[in-house]
Amino acid sequence: MEVSSRHHLRSDEIGAIADALAEGLGVELDADSFELVELADEDFDVVLVDGEPLVWYPDGEPFVTVKGANATDPSTGVVTVDAGAVSFVSDGADVMRPGITEASDSIEAGDLVVIQEEAHGKTLGIGRALVDGDEMVGDSGKVVESLHHVGDELFEFSV
Repeated sequence: MEVSSRHHLRSDEIGAIADALAEGLGVELDADSFELVELADEDFDVVLVDGEPLVWYPDGEPFVTVKGANATDPSTGVVTVDAGAVSFVSDGADVMRPGITEASDSIEAGDLVVIQEEAHGKTLGIGRALVDGDEMVGDSGKVVESLHHVGDELFEFSV
């Protein structure tokens, strides 16, 4: 991932990020430094929060990265998977219904979601919901498309 530009965010830009994350995930970012990193070779930008890539813009709207979700512990917009799904999700696989133990009712098809493992609540990935949250638990079918996961380029990103 090649950095094309990097600059500190204004207070109104930081406020917009904070509002979006509070509304969508129920999280707060308490930090001293917010820096936007524009990438030349990706379709998204990253925000370094106190030097860590905790926020990204996959759709032009801010959302937490895997590291960001683990640092903030989202209370909504979460899909929880069982132990059998952990290795697959960690490798970037889409999430299938049989692996899901719970999903936030507020999730609507098309929403970005945080994918967490059941035992410790650690975030394994970020994905896009293909169905509403109340339709995720079941016997078959793909319900979350993986966009970012533990160990991918964004997870390993540093400047």
